[in-house]
Amino acid sequence: MKIATFTTFFVLAGAGAALAAGSHAGGHDHDDGHMAGHGHAEMMQVGRPGAPEEVTRTIEITMRETNDGEMLFEPGELEFEPGETVRFRIVNAGNVEHEFVMDTLENNEKHRKLMQKFPEMEHDDPNAIRLARGGSGEIVWSFANAGKFQFACLIPGHMEAGMHGPIRVAKN
Repeated sequence: MKIATFTTFFVLAGAGAALAAGSHAGGHDHDDGHMAGHGHAEMMQVGRPGAPEEVTRTIEITMRETNDGEMLFEPGELEFEPGETVRFRIVNAGNVEHEFVMDTLENNEKHRKLMQKFPEMEHDDPNAIRLARGGSGEIVWSFANAGKFQFACLIPGHMEAGMHGPIRVAKN
């Protein structure tokens, strides 16, 4: 009887480890109860995916490295008003793969730690995009809640090399 219980536990524990090693496509639980992934339009603390017809302005974001090893975003900080819907046109002008992820500081830190364990994780989160060298893409996003948030590249070592910046959402 004890062997069967141990075997059942071992099989279930092994299945959990296999799922954790998978992609972002299944999503992560966020502190706000939102399960990111598969393009869910559910509200997150940082906002929600926006509709193209709601866009009020377009922001060009460039991801790159410097000759001294720094990795950065241009611009380095972002500011919006609650309810504003923005189209981000994102270009990887660097020599390596980068990503752009918007979330709370706490959620980005949890995500960064998960990425350290599983660096080849694939993304399918509506608040993020991962681009190969020379790649480009778009995110349309509605900032619903006032507050301080963050954008970052959570690929291991990139945030530490400078790839992060603040997002402020406040009424002007």
